[in-house]
Amino acid sequence: MDQHTENHAADSDDAPAAEPRLLAEEVVERLRDLIIQGELAPGVKLNERVLCERLRTSRTPVREAIKFLASEGLVELLPNRGAIVTPITAATVREMFVLLGALEALAGELACVNASDAEIAEIRALHYQMLAHHARGELSPYFRCNQQIHLQLIECAGNATLANTYRALNGHVRRARYMANLSQERWDHAVEEHQKILDALSRREGAVLAALLRSHLSNKMQVVLEALGEQMA
Repeated sequence: MDQHTENHAADSDDAPAAEPRLLAEEVVERLRDLIIQGELAPGVKLNERVLCERLRTSRTPVREAIKFLASEGLVELLPNRGAIVTPITAATVREMFVLLGALEALAGELACVNASDAEIAEIRALHYQMLAHHARGELSPYFRCNQQIHLQLIECAGNATLANTYRALNGHVRRARYMANLSQERWDHAVEEHQKILDALSRREGAVLAALLRSHLSNKMQVVLEALGEQMA
């Protein structure tokens, strides 16, 4: 075998090993988004053939994605019956938001101590972007900025274990929030809450920030519970 053939063979050996990993990661992300954004509703059976067609991929990465999302709790594996999107109940919503509120409150206290001025400035810039989306009535980009603010606040806490725990839970909370219809009044109030959160962080008032974050999450929980009640009625 000449050098060119050997190199070609080596490339061929490497490609199958790398491609499935990248493809599987992409499928996980896309399937997670479908679940979080409610396009695959709670309790819906996950049909592998349909998902393969929708995601334009083969069954192997779809199966891997389903197993991975089951480990995150977004998918429920049923013995000999395939998999479904994990149902959302009022009890689980309360549990998730209470825990998330406690995590964010702790993160707020830590961020007031550990965050650099530059990190707080980044959160302030995201806040102004969010205000612009609110003023234009752009809900989807508003939510993206909102999410970035909360995630950045968690990172500023400087506690990796807290951040990992938060990220594991946050997908469930994002999914629950997508179920809620945000009224203009509630949207305006949420923006006011965010302004107070930014002010407390800028002044590094840990106890105040913790209380504001708990209240903010509690208000979100009520909106989701109301929406859940309407859907179940």
